[in-house]
Amino acid sequence: MAARNMLPFIFIALVFYASYATDPTQLQDFCVGETDLTKGLFVNGLFCKNPMKVTLDDFIFHGILTPRATNNAQGSTVTPVSATQLPGLNTLGISMARVDFGPRGLNPPHTHPRGTEVQTVLEGTLYVGFVTSNLATGGNKFLTKIITKGDIVVFPQGTIHFEFNIGNTPAASLVSFSSQNPGVITIANATFGSTPPISVDVLSKAFQLDPKIIKYLQATF
Repeated sequence: MAARNMLPFIFIALVFYASYATDPTQLQDFCVGETDLTKGLFVNGLFCKNPMKVTLDDFIFHGILTPRATNNAQGSTVTPVSATQLPGLNTLGISMARVDFGPRGLNPPHTHPRGTEVQTVLEGTLYVGFVTSNLATGGNKFLTKIITKGDIVVFPQGTIHFEFNIGNTPAASLVSFSSQNPGVITIANATFGSTPPISVDVLSKAFQLDPKIIKYLQATF
């Protein structure tokens, strides 16, 4: 009898979990983002372009297959396709990106706190992996694999992950996110390049490194 009485509460808990697991569902067909607030309508908590002035161009992004330059320290470039670049995506709960890698280029360890990532390799050979959260037995497990053109890898929401081009030719991948704004925290940049900086005492103890090394890393980032 007690178990049956708990069923309604379990059902309500699952409903609330589903409600908060992804971006909120939109309240209309679309809400094309409007940067000029004098021309927008305040709908669904955001400014939206007047639906009578919406065109198909608001839902089209050109050039996702065009390679991008990768002449930077990491040898990689991320081209986002979110509501900023494609206004028609606003409130739909999804976004995309293209990642270009130069030879031996790296998309460094990072995490998306608000979205799961699905990555499809367009060209090249990538060494990819992510780290699980704390296991029941303690510690974190590192899952890794080498993937090639046509392969798909999923990085669960919030996990630290990376992609490294192990080839001597350029590589590229197409990324989809389960959130309009998945966010990104690059581990090294956030740890050693935050503003204001994290205390040297905190970082030296956390990483068990000499404070001079921590100061060097902070200066680097």
